Amino acid sequence: MAVSISNSKERITRLFNGEPIDRTPCFSGMGNVTTEGLKSFGYKFASTHLDAKQMADVAASTYKLFGFECAVVPFDLCVEAEALGCQINVYAHSEDILYPTIKEKVIHNEDEMDITIPSDLLERGRIKLVQEAIRLLKDDIGDEVPIGTYVLGPFTLAGQIMELNDLLKLSFKKPDKVGALLDKLADVIIDIARAYEETGVDYITVREMGATSDVLSPRVFKNLILPYLKKIFDQLKGNTVLHICGKTNDIAPFMMESGAKAISVDQKNDVAETRKKLGADALIFGNYDPYNVLVTGDEEKVRSTIRECIENGVSAVWPGCDIWPTVPPENMKAMMDEINRR
Repeated sequence: MAVSISNSKERITRLFNGEPIDRTPCFSGMGNVTTEGLKSFGYKFASTHLDAKQMADVAASTYKLFGFECAVVPFDLCVEAEALGCQINVYAHSEDILYPTIKEKVIHNEDEMDITIPSDLLERGRIKLVQEAIRLLKDDIGDEVPIGTYVLGPFTLAGQIMELNDLLKLSFKKPDKVGALLDKLADVIIDIARAYEETGVDYITVREMGATSDVLSPRVFKNLILPYLKKIFDQLKGNTVLHICGKTNDIAPFMMESGAKAISVDQKNDVAETRKKLGADALIFGNYDPYNVLVTGDEEKVRSTIRECIENGVSAVWPGCDIWPTVPPENMKAMMDEINRR
C-alpha cells in the first residue's frame, strides 16, 4: 500500500524512525547555502557567519528556492575551534565566497596538548548565534522541513586546534597522548551538540572528515577514533548521522558501530558494496559529488548521478560534502525534479 506523506519533515522523520516512506529523500547534514539564496536577500556570504537572521534566511532559501528537503546551519567548520580559543578570519570585507579559516591555533606543540576546556564553553564564540539561527529556522520553516546542524568529530576538531601533520604523526607515535586529547574534545562536542538538541534541531551530523581511510588505516580508526565517536553518540538523544569523507568502504561497519542512526559517505564510497555489507535496514546517506556533479556537471549528469545513487541503495540522496554555493540553479532544480519523479 502506498504511503501518504504530507511534507519533507514527515518523510525524513519517518526515515530516521525506520518507518515506510513514499520516496527517497534528498537532503543534507552539511552546508547548502547558495549564491542564489544570497542574492535573493542581498547578503554577503561573509556576513552570514556573524548574523543569526542572515544565517537562517539563507539556510531556509535553499528549500524555498529549490525544494531541497532541509535547512542546515552553520555554514563553516570553525565554530567549535573558535569556542576553544582559536582566532578565526571570516573575511568580512570580501565579496567572494571565502569560508572562515583559523588564524591562530591553541595548540602549538606536543607539550600544549593537555588543554583545559573553558568552563563557559557554551557562551563563547558563535555557539549562541547558531542556536538563535536554529530557533529562527524552526519558526520559519520548521513545520515543513527538518532543521539540521553539525559538529566536528573529535579527530577533525583536534586537526583544527593543532597542526594536522603533527596530529597524524602523533597518532602513530603516541596514540595514548592523542587519545587523551580526543577524550576531552569528545566532551566538548557532546556539550555543544546537546545545546543544539535542546534548541530543537531535528538531526545532528558529526563530521569526522579527518579520520578518512585516505590517511588513517581501518585499524587506527577502530582503535583510536571509534571509541570517542561511541562516547559522543551514546550521549546524544536525537537523530544522528556520522559523516566521513574519502575512502570509507573498509570502515563502514565501524561507522555503524559508532551508534549513529545513519552514516554519510562521499563519492569515493562504493555504496552498492556498503549496502551489501551493512544490510537492508542500515541508513546510508550519499553519495554524489557536490562539486564535479552538482556545480560543474550538466543537467543530464546531475540526473543520471541521482538515479545511480538510488539504484546503488542509498537511504537518502545526500552530498559527499558541503554543496558549493555557486551551484547553478538549473542543476538544483534538475536534482529535485529527478527525486520527485521516483
